[in-house]
Amino acid sequence: MSDYIVSARKYRPQTFDTVVGQEHITTTLKNAIKNQHLAHAYLFCGPRGVGKTTCARILAKTINCENPTADTEACGVCTNCMSFKNNNSFNVFELDAASNNSVDDIRELTNQVRFAPQQGKYKVYIIDEVHMLSAAAFNAFLKTLEEPPPYAIFILATTEKHKILPTILSRCQVFDFKRITTHDVVAHLQSIAVKESMIAQEAALHVIAQKSEGAMRDALSMLDRIASFTNGMLTYSNTMEHLNLLDADFYFKLTDSLLSQDVAGTLLQLDQALTKGFEGDVIIGGLAEHFRNLLLCKDPRMAKLLDVPNDFRPLYNEKANQSPPSFVLSALNVINESELQYKQATNKRLHVELCLVRLCFLLQSVKGSTMAPAENDDLKKNDSRVAAPVINEQKPENNYNSAPVAASTVSEPVIETPQSPAPQPEHKAYTAPQAAQPAPSPVPQAASASPPRPAPAGRRLSMDMLSDIDAEVTKAEANQGAEKKVLTQEAAEQLFEDYKVTLQAALKNVIHAQFNLMKLEVYPPDEVKVISPSELTDTYAREQRTQLIDFYRDKAKMIVRITTEIREDEAVKASQNTMVLSKSEIYDAMTAKNPNLGRLKEALGMNLEY
Repeated sequence: MSDYIVSARKYRPQTFDTVVGQEHITTTLKNAIKNQHLAHAYLFCGPRGVGKTTCARILAKTINCENPTADTEACGVCTNCMSFKNNNSFNVFELDAASNNSVDDIRELTNQVRFAPQQGKYKVYIIDEVHMLSAAAFNAFLKTLEEPPPYAIFILATTEKHKILPTILSRCQVFDFKRITTHDVVAHLQSIAVKESMIAQEAALHVIAQKSEGAMRDALSMLDRIASFTNGMLTYSNTMEHLNLLDADFYFKLTDSLLSQDVAGTLLQLDQALTKGFEGDVIIGGLAEHFRNLLLCKDPRMAKLLDVPNDFRPLYNEKANQSPPSFVLSALNVINESELQYKQATNKRLHVELCLVRLCFLLQSVKGSTMAPAENDDLKKNDSRVAAPVINEQKPENNYNSAPVAASTVSEPVIETPQSPAPQPEHKAYTAPQAAQPAPSPVPQAASASPPRPAPAGRRLSMDMLSDIDAEVTKAEANQGAEKKVLTQEAAEQLFEDYKVTLQAALKNVIHAQFNLMKLEVYPPDEVKVISPSELTDTYAREQRTQLIDFYRDKAKMIVRITTEIREDEAVKASQNTMVLSKSEIYDAMTAKNPNLGRLKEALGMNLEY
């Protein structure tokens, strides 16, 4: 029985065409050989296992081939090719710089360079891990590397290009090898599996390619290991088991629990993963990759960035459609924060559990964050839209005050604000509670001009909240005869000063400083315009507009409309437009104000320096 040879050696490429994923390197080398433009020194740099030493050997064999093919490849049958294949060629020397890094080793190499090749055209010196050479060895190598004999070619290979001296880099043609793509690794592994009579699923080979991180040698080593473990039957499940990875099904189930806000189910799934021996950081990292894939599925243009097996793409698209974009983005933020803090956590398990619990209630937070009214210029033209925050904020705790309410909100329909003026039919389902109320009489403008608007996009309504809305409408009807309030300039400015005091008390010094630059203009009965001197100040005014509306509503007991406007200060604008004076103009202006200055200059015989 023949000796076993690992796949990384057995299937090492022997020609340029069989090198995987480095076409930009092999094409350049083939053209250089074809046009006889060979350099005297090459530097191959890149990650491990991507073909640096392999390309060096192929180059050495091809330039000494006696009968190269029309495609500039070695024939493989001539004397030089056969001696190279049997590892007894006298024209190719391989040196491991990791163990031969002294000055004496380089001196011995330079002494060998002086002798012409016994057979063939070139003597090729392949120095692997060249960055391990000492500084003295590099300096001893400089002269020979710069001006070698015409028959000598040096090929240096390294994984750490930044450790090479600039004097060495300037004497070599540098070729940067790239990581092999997942698609190319999978295709190469499939071809080897066919040759070795293995039965391998594409999903299993895809996992191996991802785990190898672009290194073909690592991928082939994992293929051999898993083939021995499974007797040549590579499936997705046994591959994930052997590589000690959590499969996609675990993260799909975990996502279902998060979307349904099932805290118990989420923690039980975490316990199962921890029981199997998976570390918390592995779970968090895999969850981050899973939510990244969900985010990529939100846009067809990003589909090419989705690095998953083809069998899983429909599942990711389906789950992405079930997950709101705001939830996915917020979840990625929470997961990233937990991943950064994992090393500092004392109780690792509790840290991961808290992360998952936050993700369970994240959907509620995302929906609740949409309660704030939309900030646009149409607010000042529609009083009913301004009054919506007052109605919606009466009892926000009804959404989360008990577990049954939180659970019921999962299955209740969502009322969304339409993007176009056309009403949505879902709103009709929630008009039943209002039918039991007496017929409303005309409501004054101070209360509301129309029935309460539905909640903003994504907010979930319960029957208790609808009762609160009805109570607000009834209260407005009872006050229909009340006199409408009018906001004065003095009252608006006083409340504005009080709001700045609250900002200072909350240690929001930057916002407080910007608010000191603002001015107010009041347009009775209920419009307040905030005048800002610059775009930066106007940005802060817009950000605080919702809080300012709430502050005026609480203090003035009325609904006001806040608008913003940028109005530059004329004095500042004039000072900025002032022309820069030359030295002679400055002198003329000074002498015009004080003639004694000119007499002093003439008496002392002074001159102006321009």
